[in-house]
Amino acid sequence: MQAFPHSTTATPTAVVVPPSLALPVIESAFPRRLHPYWPRLQEKTRHWLLEKRLMPADKVHEYADGLCYTDLMAGYYTGAPDEVLQAIADYSAWFFVWDDRHDRYVVHQRAGEWRRLRYRLHAALDAPRHHLHHPDPLVAGFADSVLRLYGFLPRTWNQRFARHFHAVIEAYDREFRNRTEGYVPGVEEYLALRRHTFAHWIWTDLLEPSAGCELPDAVRKNPAYRRAALLSQEFAAWYNDLCSLPKEIAGDEVHNLGISLITHEGLTLEEAVDEVRRRVEECIEEFIVAEREAIRLADEIDDGTVSGKELSAAVRACVGNMRDWFSSVYWFHHESGRYMVDSWDDRSTPPYVTNEAAGEK
Repeated sequence: MQAFPHSTTATPTAVVVPPSLALPVIESAFPRRLHPYWPRLQEKTRHWLLEKRLMPADKVHEYADGLCYTDLMAGYYTGAPDEVLQAIADYSAWFFVWDDRHDRYVVHQRAGEWRRLRYRLHAALDAPRHHLHHPDPLVAGFADSVLRLYGFLPRTWNQRFARHFHAVIEAYDREFRNRTEGYVPGVEEYLALRRHTFAHWIWTDLLEPSAGCELPDAVRKNPAYRRAALLSQEFAAWYNDLCSLPKEIAGDEVHNLGISLITHEGLTLEEAVDEVRRRVEECIEEFIVAEREAIRLADEIDDGTVSGKELSAAVRACVGNMRDWFSSVYWFHHESGRYMVDSWDDRSTPPYVTNEAAGEK
């Protein structure tokens, strides 16, 4: 389904993209799509956040829809079964809440609380059923969302997802230490870490339940498929850095590609912005080439057998959703209240979080 022409928020208005962040090729060559289940998705994820006590009721009521978390997922996994999309959207909303908790722990120098949360998440990932009633809502909500995701594909997919998310948790721990110590990673170190903190392989894994098929290693590890998947995620991470750079410099942040370029490559702010933008635009150009190669792979897989035809269709669905990710990420950054820093009373404290990190006394 074609997405709303302007905005998916409750009061649609034309979205104004600042010239410095505008990407005409996305607006013209990557048509925006939205899963038809989206309105129900938004409602149910809002209720899930309340039920799992992941955000205070007043924050959910005032901010949840405007944060556009469900819009981001409904614009990505556009062909997923409704049940799969709902599980992904709830998990994604949890991820943003976790990211906010992590940020509050950094701001308040809560190393002990972060260490305990890190260990609990590792445990819940391996045994989600045993953590559904954990006293920390963040751990219980994580267990609930992971258990649902584990129900769609075989155990081998679950094990891969768990392995990838264990790495994400450890990357968040590395970021915690970097931020509390004021350490700015070098460019290559940052790029490698960012692939985990942005959860590149998690979002890529979730393409498979959306397509209703666990892809064999021969497909997932094929250079054409892997390149297209990586470029779609690199675009998202680097465009996020581009949009976040001014506010993160103002907040003495250390985790941003632009900040690494300024610190370690000697670039000025303007030069860093230009370089991050150049990398973002290069991702788009390279994806278009990689996409053709991945579609060619799908054609080769269709060998006339039933299984070949089904696998080919699944690969096409995954690659199509990789393309959808570009427009979904782009518009999310200009519609979500998460990035409207200029409208916040306190630029250091997002209005949709409690300043004291939840879940700890």
